[in-house]
Amino acid sequence: MKITVSTVVAAPIADVWRVYTTPADIMVWNTATPDWHTTAASVDLRVGGKFSSRMEAKDGSFGFDFEGEYTKVVPHQRLEYTFGGREGVGEFSETAAGVAVRVTFDGEEENPEEMQRAGWQAILDNFAAHVQRTRATQ
Repeated sequence: MKITVSTVVAAPIADVWRVYTTPADIMVWNTATPDWHTTAASVDLRVGGKFSSRMEAKDGSFGFDFEGEYTKVVPHQRLEYTFGGREGVGEFSETAAGVAVRVTFDGEEENPEEMQRAGWQAILDNFAAHVQRTRATQ
């Protein structure tokens, strides 16, 4: 099952790409709900490079590592990657309204499709909001 989430960010593509691929920024936006946070992130942005984000409940009750490997990197356009035996694709395209960001990934069997879609969409919405906050303070 393929699941797709998307957003449009009113910012230059270079800013959108940078915030999406910079560990310090990922630690700010990579959360689906306010009671979670990302405590560590790493990115080796090249084919064969690894990425990792440590996601934890703020109360310390649970945490996990989201990690994988890039299989295709086209700066400012496309990221393809594998994670946990699944595949994902991030696409970035300029539109009149800003940069359209679309993420498509293989769903897992453990949780319902709508729950997975909602979680990934919330993370992508946090990403877009973080880009806007970052731009406002520059």
